[in-house]
Amino acid sequence: MATLARKLRLSDYFALSFGTMVGVGWLVVMDDWLGRGGPLGAMLGFALGGILLLPVGYVYGQWVRRLPDAAGEAAYTAQVFPPIVSYFTGWMMLLAYFIVCPWEAVAVGKLAAYIFPSLNSYELYQVAGQPVFLPRLLLGIALTLFLALLNYRGIRLSASFQNWTTAAMLLLFAALLGISAAYGAPANFHPAFNAAPWISIVLTIQIVPYFMTGFESAPKVAEEAHLDFPATGFFRAIALALFVGAGFYVLAVAAVAYVAPWQGLLGKHFVTAIAFEQALGARWPVRLILIMAMFGLFQCFNGNFVASSRLLFAYGRRRTIPARFGQVHETFLTPSVAVVGITVGTLTGVLLGDALLVPVTEVGSMASALGWLAACVSFWLVEKRISLRVVTGLGIAVSLLLFLMKVLPIIPGHFSLAEWIALGIWLVLGALLHRRLPSVSNT
Repeated sequence: MATLARKLRLSDYFALSFGTMVGVGWLVVMDDWLGRGGPLGAMLGFALGGILLLPVGYVYGQWVRRLPDAAGEAAYTAQVFPPIVSYFTGWMMLLAYFIVCPWEAVAVGKLAAYIFPSLNSYELYQVAGQPVFLPRLLLGIALTLFLALLNYRGIRLSASFQNWTTAAMLLLFAALLGISAAYGAPANFHPAFNAAPWISIVLTIQIVPYFMTGFESAPKVAEEAHLDFPATGFFRAIALALFVGAGFYVLAVAAVAYVAPWQGLLGKHFVTAIAFEQALGARWPVRLILIMAMFGLFQCFNGNFVASSRLLFAYGRRRTIPARFGQVHETFLTPSVAVVGITVGTLTGVLLGDALLVPVTEVGSMASALGWLAACVSFWLVEKRISLRVVTGLGIAVSLLLFLMKVLPIIPGHFSLAEWIALGIWLVLGALLHRRLPSVSNT
């Protein structure tokens, strides 16, 4: 029987982890970030989020050394919990990755329409009051099919694409920071918070799990590591991705708030581009930002496509969903059926259009935090060394806090009814797929 190709190295794992985190959120929903926390509140929220997630990243680094399994959280929790707990833990984590794919496919049309307004034509229908335009829909479908083909034909193709897009985006981001420093002013930061400081920070930290999800994606392709790749390399890639990812978000908020008065940007689309256009009185910075955003979109879409297809593949291999999803292509050595499955799911999500963008952030945050919590609790139960248990305990506390922020109604920014409904639909889908199979001994 064919097995997955083993071709990935440290740079590939970093690009996958970082790229899975950083897409176009810094452009598409920057107004939401500033509205939640103000410039300093949003910056502190992302900085604290990155630091707080280090213990969680450490736990993942330990897990992947012991258990390099594409099932990730499902495999880890299976060591200590009943099969049904393992199954739904992995199913929630699959949601966290998969849900980003249609998000990015929708965002590419929204991004392109900013450059070419004519794309906002030929309205097909509306979802939750948001129109779905034919040209933008076709762009999302085309990008989805391109990445599907890339991943179908080999992990090396996908990893090379990820490396190039990550490098290009980071270089363009450095140029953007230089422009902000040259044309901005400290007075634009005033006021530093949009509400009381602690509320501003909490409201930002609530969305950190969604925008930081991806550092733990490296273990999903652990089985595809090059034969001479050291086991310690996984945590190095995870830690580096956390530092660079959190730093990216902090500096992105700072660049926008420094270059233009931030309160005048709230409620507008593509706040990042608007801020630089206002400050310089020219369109060329907007083009630079949009090119950078395209690279970010490609890397994030591809990274989440890889992670979600590997989880779906692992579920098929473990026979907790139809076993066909666990097949490996004889020639390309890729999880070809799982790739097709994620493609079909993404194309279905694209049909929802812009109405998908904001709720996805909230549901994805909760799903990520729950997966991190389960991985940390599982490791705490199997690890007997006190020092590692202390670090793991910190990971448990952080993950639990992030999870409760989204589900407790007493905390500002908790789930709305629409988000609970979306979560319920996903859980029902998982239950239906699981029931099609006879009882198994291990999930």
